[in-house]
Amino acid sequence: METSSVSKLLVWFFTVLLVSSKLIQCSITYDKKAILINGQRRILISGSIHYPRSTPEMWEDLIKKAKDGGLDVIDTYVFWNGHEPSPGNYNFEGRYDLVRFIKTVQQMGLYVHLRIGPYVCAEWNFGGFPVWLKYVPGISFRTDNEPFKRAMQGFTQKIVQVMKNEKLFASQGGPIILSQIENEYGPESKALGAAGHAYINWAAKMAVGLDTGVPWVMCKEDDAPDPLINACNGFYCDAFSPNKPYKPTLWTEAWSGWFTEFGGTIPQRPVQDLAFAVARFIQKGGSYINYYMYHGGTNFGRTAGGPFITTSYDYDAPIDEYGLIRQPKYGHLKELHRAIKLCEHALVSSDPTVTSLGTYQQAHVFSSRRGGCAAFLSNYHMKSAARVMFNNRHYNLPPWSISILPDCKNVVFNTATVGVKTSQIQMLPTNSIMFSWETYDEDISPLGESSRITAPGLLEQMNVTRDTSDYLWYTTSVDISPSESFLRGQKPTLNVDSAGHALHVFINGQFSGSAFGTRENRRFTFTGPVNLRAGTNRITLVSMAVGLPNVGLHYETWKTGIQGVLLHGLDQGTKDLTWQKWSYQVGLKGEAMNLVSPDGASSVEWIRGTIATRSRQSMTWYKAYFDAPRGAEPLALDMRSMGKGQVWINGQSLGRYWMAYAKGNCGACSYSGTYRSPKCQSGCGEPTQRWYHVPRSWLKPRQNLLVVFEELGGDASKISLVKRAII
Repeated sequence: METSSVSKLLVWFFTVLLVSSKLIQCSITYDKKAILINGQRRILISGSIHYPRSTPEMWEDLIKKAKDGGLDVIDTYVFWNGHEPSPGNYNFEGRYDLVRFIKTVQQMGLYVHLRIGPYVCAEWNFGGFPVWLKYVPGISFRTDNEPFKRAMQGFTQKIVQVMKNEKLFASQGGPIILSQIENEYGPESKALGAAGHAYINWAAKMAVGLDTGVPWVMCKEDDAPDPLINACNGFYCDAFSPNKPYKPTLWTEAWSGWFTEFGGTIPQRPVQDLAFAVARFIQKGGSYINYYMYHGGTNFGRTAGGPFITTSYDYDAPIDEYGLIRQPKYGHLKELHRAIKLCEHALVSSDPTVTSLGTYQQAHVFSSRRGGCAAFLSNYHMKSAARVMFNNRHYNLPPWSISILPDCKNVVFNTATVGVKTSQIQMLPTNSIMFSWETYDEDISPLGESSRITAPGLLEQMNVTRDTSDYLWYTTSVDISPSESFLRGQKPTLNVDSAGHALHVFINGQFSGSAFGTRENRRFTFTGPVNLRAGTNRITLVSMAVGLPNVGLHYETWKTGIQGVLLHGLDQGTKDLTWQKWSYQVGLKGEAMNLVSPDGASSVEWIRGTIATRSRQSMTWYKAYFDAPRGAEPLALDMRSMGKGQVWINGQSLGRYWMAYAKGNCGACSYSGTYRSPKCQSGCGEPTQRWYHVPRSWLKPRQNLLVVFEELGGDASKISLVKRAII
């Protein structure tokens, strides 16, 4: 008995030792066909899930659904401004617990592609760069600039060291099989010439020198130097080839949909076209495909970029913003992945033999040394189905589709033939009632006296706020003589030129109007009549950022805020107020008092009563309480009755809300033909985003504090908590 126990113990010990040694010795390399894991070529299916765009409590379920959907790899950016909010002060907690996220992926048995960047774009505030970086002396972003390179190297080293300390690279037995340095640098490289080329060579050398033991990738950068692999991003990547014949063909971003912007429609990408794009890539010899996004999630707080990117980052992804499976996209792609995996050995063993089956039809045939055979039969015609002959058999191909034959005989999947039912998702009422509504007026009139900054002329907004708040108050005064003709006739006109992004105008404490830019054109001009009186008049302009830019050559130099103020219609003609003395205040009084937190909310006198009578009141805080509804369905706030502002629950920011109505062309949508983001639009005439995700993990059973800051005016009594359900 004892001998048997000892024998079993020894067997167990050596088994553990063998498994451990295999983990430690895990090698990740590449050749012209594929990424090799422990010497084995692999077709890898990946999906982007960004850890700060969901909560830690959601991660396991999201990753499990990704695995069940046929994914091998989870791809994520690393968000510098979330991890280093001030120089040298790091944050790896809560939604920014990157180690926990990667270990969750590992526990689910999947790999990780860690896209360190640290520029990420991603419709994320400032492209992922911390705003303090802009103020490093002598800095110029993403070029051959020593202050920038020093900061970028410091953060990249920090992330790599955190990963190494936790043994998370595959070379250490962890799940990280790929890492990315820089991101979509191609346009900058072309624009910057020699400086861009020098920078990209430096970035590659710096990354390789960090000795992670896994390959590095650069996406949308044709000049990626060896040994880095250059990769493709786009709606289609079948025309892409790597810059060297010994590198594999990788698709780092297959766009599953598109982002939304306030005032825009909701883009949707038909799954038939997405599957067609993936099959086209695989049949051309591609071996790594990553869906951007597989789960988009939510831009909580002030993390949305753009500007004007919505709080929702749903992206029409296979798993929706709330973590629910979107059918038929999820199920159809799952079947595609299964079909591709049935062909894997043949796909990685040979290059395709291509034969014509007709004017718009082709066969791509892969043969393995063991006699295996896989075929992809394609029909590129956008309208007509085709009947083709292949290997002495007839096959029917729908328009704009590919059939996959893992044995070169039997069709197991066609990209245009969807056998999955469309899921019907609705927002349904909950039993949670908002109670004890109260209001608090944001202070408008005394800003001039209490401001911390006074200066001649108009200051650039970011230089003053450093993005600590969306809001900057500009206040000045103008004296009007009792003899002015307009006092007995037509009102004068105020012109305010802004570099972005939005503006509210107050004259003597009274709301006078608003104006907004767009994501494509941040600049705008407010023009409107103003009610001035004889004597001294106070002009208060509230300038707002709606997410900092995340893409564009040297976007760190782009300006925000008010740039010129003119008053027309005076007896003297036009009065230029631009170079007057202006007073400035950063942020809201309610922000300074932290009204959004339970402690801060109790520190001021709120006004009780019927809030419906105050429904058009601008610059107003609202608070109420509610109990968490029963069940496990995802939750959201229905904000349709409101205008524009921000919303918090128990001190945590759900994000910016704005009932900007969508303008676009929401006609019929066909899956066939080349897809671009304007092609399949929905939501015309409705608010771009009506519902705002409330994570269940943020709620207590009872007495949850809801705080809303409304800029324009709305009826807070009609705000409701709803649940998202598949029916």
